[in-house]
Amino acid sequence: MDASSLALPILVALILVAVVFDFLNGLHDAANSIATIVSTRVLRPQWAVAWAAFFNFIAFLFFGLHVAETLGVGIVSATVIDARVIFGALSGAIAWNLITWYYGIPSSSSHALIGGLLGAGVAKAGLGAIVWSGVSLTSAAIVLSPLAGFVLALILMFVVSWLFVRATPYAVDTLFRSLQFVSASLYSLGHGGNDAQKTMGIIAVLLYSQGMLGAKFYVPFWVVIVCQLAMGLGTLVGGWRIVKTMGSKITRLTPVQGFCAETGGAATLFVATALGIPVSTTHTITGSIIGVGAARKVSAVRWNIAGGIVIAWVITIPASGLIAAFAYLAVGPLG
Repeated sequence: MDASSLALPILVALILVAVVFDFLNGLHDAANSIATIVSTRVLRPQWAVAWAAFFNFIAFLFFGLHVAETLGVGIVSATVIDARVIFGALSGAIAWNLITWYYGIPSSSSHALIGGLLGAGVAKAGLGAIVWSGVSLTSAAIVLSPLAGFVLALILMFVVSWLFVRATPYAVDTLFRSLQFVSASLYSLGHGGNDAQKTMGIIAVLLYSQGMLGAKFYVPFWVVIVCQLAMGLGTLVGGWRIVKTMGSKITRLTPVQGFCAETGGAATLFVATALGIPVSTTHTITGSIIGVGAARKVSAVRWNIAGGIVIAWVITIPASGLIAAFAYLAVGPLG
């Protein structure tokens, strides 16, 4: 069987692997959308994941595809991308996602994918494969997205505390239990809008590398729908190991705190998605949760747990990149 007859089956297989990654992304990051609303007991876990999955799916109706374009051509040069690079990138990202999911570590699926792309791209073409402007922007977001979530959630906690200083605890609790439905919906929209686009970018650049999109890079509509659906289904399955860490181990949350954390995180994701910056939803919500915990008192945050999460963030890109490089080198030419 010659290379040309192998090209289509391998292309389809790689697209399916990318969709599996998107599904695992939803499963792995389900906790980002539902940890706060579950930990405050506003919704039972099974209803919370269904709620989040719905808003994950419809996110494409509210956002452009700027993040998909960044992942497609803004991390590794499109001229370097081929089936073998995509295979390596997805292998590194999926392997790291499964490792961190198994151990309940809320690492970033987004940065695992970026690390995978970098690892496989460098394995093929050296450092010249890297689009430094895109990588610099993404690297800055590693620090800025959780910081933004932290600051916004902290400010929201102070504002809400000032506005409701004369209200009874029961009245505040009742009001913010209802408002958490709104904040959780917004965060799930932001999660679906930013995260699903990363897989869209991978599939689109693969199609582009095979000459199937013509001279101009774009994301076909069927790719948008498939990726949003896979993300939603992954969220529906849920990542209960990580829910426990995000929802209770970092700090205990009340409905007011849950609302402020979700709203601060959602605002960060909305801005990043509009600017085409692929940020980590895990980093963002973790920063927000720490922010509302710190607003109560610094000792309310279990800093040893938060510190362990930060270490996982730091090693995600190099770890997934190393796995991706090995995967790239382990297989022969594809297609």
